[in-house]
Amino acid sequence: MRALVQRVTEASVEVDGAVVGQTGPGLLVLVCAMAGDDEDGADRLALRVAKLRIFRDDGGRMNRSLLDMGGGALVVSQFTLAADTRTGNRPGFSSAAAPDDGQRLYERFAVSLAAQGVTVETGRFGADMTVRLVNDGPVTIWLDTADRA
Repeated sequence: MRALVQRVTEASVEVDGAVVGQTGPGLLVLVCAMAGDDEDGADRLALRVAKLRIFRDDGGRMNRSLLDMGGGALVVSQFTLAADTRTGNRPGFSSAAAPDDGQRLYERFAVSLAAQGVTVETGRFGADMTVRLVNDGPVTIWLDTADRA
């Protein structure tokens, strides 16, 4: 699975003009299930996100995790993280998981992250969403479970 993790002071996601998920200080996590991903990968990614030390400690260094600082997470599905841009001008998405698998793993990731003690809100899988955020830092981190396979 892939995730683009952004440290935020606030973030929200809207569907049809209505806010369906939001967070204050914490993380916006854009998540994509790839073909061949499984529940174990979703659980491992959730643990990595919960423990990722990208929040400032008292000395101003990035040394605290989401769990340490008690922040929330807004989790939004984004299959475009599977984009293959190696050739041509139009990205391909054939490496993304099939929609049913993608939704199942996205939901598993969100539940697994919440099980770590993180307050989690989500977008709506497959919907046309508007995401608003205030990136803090800015800090943006790319995670891919394939990197640790």
